[in-house]
Parts: sequence; structure tokens; C-alpha cells
Amino acid sequence: MTTVPSPAQLGGRSLERVVYAEEEIRRRVEALAREITEAYGPEDELLVVGLLKGSFIFLADLVRRIELPLKVDFLVAASYGAGMVSSGEVRLLYDPEARLTGRAVVVVEDIVDSGTTLNRILPLLAARGPKSLELCALLHKRRVRLDPEPRWVGFEAPAEFLVGYGLDHREELRHLPYIASL
Repeated sequence: MTTVPSPAQLGGRSLERVVYAEEEIRRRVEALAREITEAYGPEDELLVVGLLKGSFIFLADLVRRIELPLKVDFLVAASYGAGMVSSGEVRLLYDPEARLTGRAVVVVEDIVDSGTTLNRILPLLAARGPKSLELCALLHKRRVRLDPEPRWVGFEAPAEFLVGYGLDHREELRHLPYIASL
């Protein structure tokens, strides 16, 4: 059973509920890694691009379980700022340095919510000529349509503001080992 920290341990905030427990997340990440491993071969030059900051815990757990040679790079884009709703404006703060041309690229995202960030960056990455470009999202709220839609999704996300396992509120609560509703 997952113990929810007190408001004092959460900087005065309280959590509504634990949506996905630590063990449930671990099992799902292992399954996603198996599916990605089966989808590619060593000849694909797999490049996993994590969208920071939210995906860093998920990305780390995922790539350690993918049983293929791979490289990791990151992209930093911001659309939330300090709020709980996307601003609608995407700023690219760090662009991947790795070559995408001719490679199998898997973009790893923590949560598909408004789609604003992904709809901005996926065409930019596709224009760099990858052999394939796929999306793996830990959570998907199914509020928007993406092109391409995520090939791999960990969990359906409720229409709540979620924190933990990399997801934050004002840069806090990423450290929680589970996903909870704030």
C-alpha cells in the first residue's frame, strides 16, 4: 500500500489520491521496454529523446530495461511555466545534439495533455530525416489528437493535475515514487 506523505512533507500541499502506485508503474515500464525492444533491431541505431524535465525518471527506468544498443539525448521545451494549465506558447530551451538522420527515434514524454509541446516539436524532429519517429508517453489524457499518435502509452490519465514520478507542480513533487492527483 502506498503511503501518502503529510501536507508538511509536501510543502503545505495535500494530495487527493494516488492514481498509479510505484509497483504498478514499474510493471508497466518493464512492459513498454519489452515492446520497444521487440519493435527494433540493433541495425536501427535507436535514439531515445527525452522531453525534459518531466520525463527524466520515466526515461531512466525505461532505457535501463530496453535490451538493445541505444543512445539517449534530450530536448527541453516549456509550455506550462508556474501554472497548472498550458500557456499555449512553446519555448525550445535545449535542442538534441545527436544526429537524427537515418535513425530510429523514440521520443519519450511524461504526459500528453494539451498536445501543444508535441505538436510543435514532432514536426521539427521529423524534418531532420529520421528513419522512423515514434512517441512513447507514460500518460495520455486523450484530450487531443497528435500526428503521430503515441505508439506506446503507459497509462490513460484522468482529467486531474498529476504529480510524482517526474511530473511536477512549480518544479516540486517530481520525486514522489508514484503518480498522484494534486
